[in-house]
Amino acid sequence: MRSLPALYAQQFRTSLAVMLQYRASLLIWLIGHLLEPVVYLAVWSAVSAARGGSVGGYDTAGFAAYFIVLMLVNHVTYTWIMYEYEYRVRHGMLSFALLRPVHPLHSDLADNISSKVITLPLILAAAAVLALIFRPAFHPTAWAAAAFAPALLLAFVLRFLMEWTLALAAFWTTRVSAVNQGYFIAMLFLSGQMAPLTLLPQPLQLVADALPFRWTTSFPVELLLGRIDFLLALAGIGVQIAWLLLFVVLLRLVWRAGVRAYTAVGA
Repeated sequence: MRSLPALYAQQFRTSLAVMLQYRASLLIWLIGHLLEPVVYLAVWSAVSAARGGSVGGYDTAGFAAYFIVLMLVNHVTYTWIMYEYEYRVRHGMLSFALLRPVHPLHSDLADNISSKVITLPLILAAAAVLALIFRPAFHPTAWAAAAFAPALLLAFVLRFLMEWTLALAAFWTTRVSAVNQGYFIAMLFLSGQMAPLTLLPQPLQLVADALPFRWTTSFPVELLLGRIDFLLALAGIGVQIAWLLLFVVLLRLVWRAGVRAYTAVGA
C-alpha cells in the first residue's frame, strides 16, 4: 500500500507526457466528446420548439443545462478499458502486468484519473462556450449541489469497476467487440446519454432504474439540476453504493477465475 501513491504519481507524469506528445489525437478526442451532446441538444431543442416550447418537463434552456452537465459528468465517469483489454490478452501484454507487485487495476485507475485531470480544463472551457451559446437554465439547491460531489465520485467508481469487470470477458473469448457494443448501446439508451430518462416510455424508465447505467450518468446530472428531491437523492446514493459493492465482489470473483483461465494468445 505504501507504493500506491508513488505509482499514481508516476502514472500521472507518464500520461501527461503521452498526451503532450499526441496533441492532435487529444484534439480529435475533444471534438468527438463535444459533438455527441451538442447533436442531442440541437435535436431535443428542435423537438421542444415543435411541441410548443417544452417536452417531458424540459424546455430549450432545460435541455441545454441537461446536456452541458451531462458532458461534464460523462467526462468524469468514462473509461476506455473495455476497448483495450482484448488487445492486452490477445497480444500477451497482460503477462507483464501480472508480474508486477500491484493489481493491474491500480495502473488503469491512475491512468484514467490523470487523463481526466489533464483534459478537464478543456472540457470546462468548452462547457462555458456552450453555455454562452445555448443559455442553459440552472436552478440547483444548496443541498443538491453538496450531494452532487459524492454522487459523482460514486458514479465514477461504479462505472470504472463495472466496465473493468465486463472487460475481463477477454479471458474467455479473444473477440469481445460484440460484448462491448451491446454494453455501450445499453449505456446510450438507459443512462440518459441520448435523452433524459423521463422522455422514455414508462417500462424503459423502470428498466433504467433497475440497472446500474442510470446511476453512473443520469442520476448525478438530475441531482445537480434539482430534478430529484431530497429523499430520492438519498435513495439514489444508496443504490449507487449497493451496485458498487456488488461489482467489487464480482470483480474479485471474475478476476480470480480469469487469471486461472488466462493464456497469452500472441499476435
